[in-house]
Amino acid sequence: MRHTISVLVENKFGVLSRISGLFSGRGYNIESLSVGETIDPAVSVMTIVTTGEDQVVEQITKQLNKLIDVIKVVDFMEIEHVEREMVLVKVSPRKEDRIEVLRLAEIFRGRIVDSGTTTFTIEITGEEKKIAAFIELVKPFGIKEFVRTGKVAIAREGVKKAK
Repeated sequence: MRHTISVLVENKFGVLSRISGLFSGRGYNIESLSVGETIDPAVSVMTIVTTGEDQVVEQITKQLNKLIDVIKVVDFMEIEHVEREMVLVKVSPRKEDRIEVLRLAEIFRGRIVDSGTTTFTIEITGEEKKIAAFIELVKPFGIKEFVRTGKVAIAREGVKKAK
């Protein structure tokens, strides 16, 4: 089962290492990791995506809660939430395909963030499936490179998932 876990931590040296060590020590891979400061610069939020048995991930979340620099742990499996990723895709289309690439970016509500004589760099933000679909559609036009953020997620106010 895939889990998206939010970990609120004190913004201190070594916290990321201890948290990633907890996952690797149990043989679990972190598929996606995003870390950033909150409104309070002394606190950061980590969004971690991992795949594993529910019971083992539950044990990991309990052990995360025991770490001294961890303030709060939330597994979004039980909570309605909003999640997004961002990708920057550098495409090098032939001259006759440039309009089609721009049209695809528009359809996916992307933005051209850089343009050169032979390339466009397109920013797409959205759910994982949306980003994957965009990448598949622009592959034939010549992707030079792309970089992708980890997932970020936030709980919806007062809404629990229906069981």
